[in-house]
Amino acid sequence: MNLRDTLNRPLRDLRISVTDRCNFRCTYCMPKEIFGSDYQFLRRDQILTFEEITRLARIFVAHGIRKIRLTGGEPLVRHDLPVLVSMLSAISPDLDLTLTTNGSILAKQARALKEAGLKRVSVSLDSLDDEIFKAMNDVDFPVWKVIEGMDAAAAAGLGPIKVNMVVKRGLNESSILPMARFFREKGYILRFIEYMDVGHTNGWRMDDVVSAKEIIKMIDAELPLEPADPNYRGEVAERWRYKDGSGEIGVIASVTQAFCRDCNRARLSAEGALYTCLFSVKGHDLRGLLRGGATDEDISQAIARLWGRRSDRYSELRSEKTVALPKVEMSHIGG
Repeated sequence: MNLRDTLNRPLRDLRISVTDRCNFRCTYCMPKEIFGSDYQFLRRDQILTFEEITRLARIFVAHGIRKIRLTGGEPLVRHDLPVLVSMLSAISPDLDLTLTTNGSILAKQARALKEAGLKRVSVSLDSLDDEIFKAMNDVDFPVWKVIEGMDAAAAAGLGPIKVNMVVKRGLNESSILPMARFFREKGYILRFIEYMDVGHTNGWRMDDVVSAKEIIKMIDAELPLEPADPNYRGEVAERWRYKDGSGEIGVIASVTQAFCRDCNRARLSAEGALYTCLFSVKGHDLRGLLRGGATDEDISQAIARLWGRRSDRYSELRSEKTVALPKVEMSHIGG
């Protein structure tokens, strides 16, 4: 049964966070001041098992989900992740099964992930400049190891490789053109993401946002661009291609050009809470149903009710008041 929310938006895309832990401390996501050595992450018994994740995924697919993206935290720090990938890929051969990672340990796992049934990966990288990148990941991790992970994924057949760059004014906007040049030559799809007010611990300010329009203008001045049609309705990234035919980039402009009206994504946190918006204040407990004896039909009906009353459009309504809300952290439900 295909679901529609109150704004007639279908449910097509499910982001599954497999862990709330990460080996980076990116300043826009998990700042050390909050996520320090004494931070209490979820206990193992609080996190959904692979069997529980797969059971929920199967129910979501029956409701029209066509794409599942595994996220975190950093998903590859979850032990034996290829086992979960294999379980999920067995649900349907048509399921678009993808992964977003910081790339730090991707080189070691790329082939196993491909063999388990993963289709594609998106890798986060915010600069080619080691000094800037280390200032952003805040754990002294070098650029070359992330690129090594991308190349290993490409060699394993997990392409096309997509590279996600969060742009924050005063920190890494000088890296926009070097990143565009480099990944144009490599043939990887670079996507620029406006700095967002996800959660309430990253000190977000509108002044720190480098708009998608600014980014496109900057690149177009040196590497001429033209707009490209979306791959499908509801695609997050606005596509642009190089006029000389040498590839494409994307911009994700959820701050300056909200795309709420086509949003068809739900998010499942590591402990089994369903969030119907990236900027949600609270989630809906599905783990309780899983572990409380609910049947698949009970869970299916609960999901249908939750999606059926969904009216989220945070980015279209963003204001000083909503920005200050204690929203769930991005590290908890993925991007």
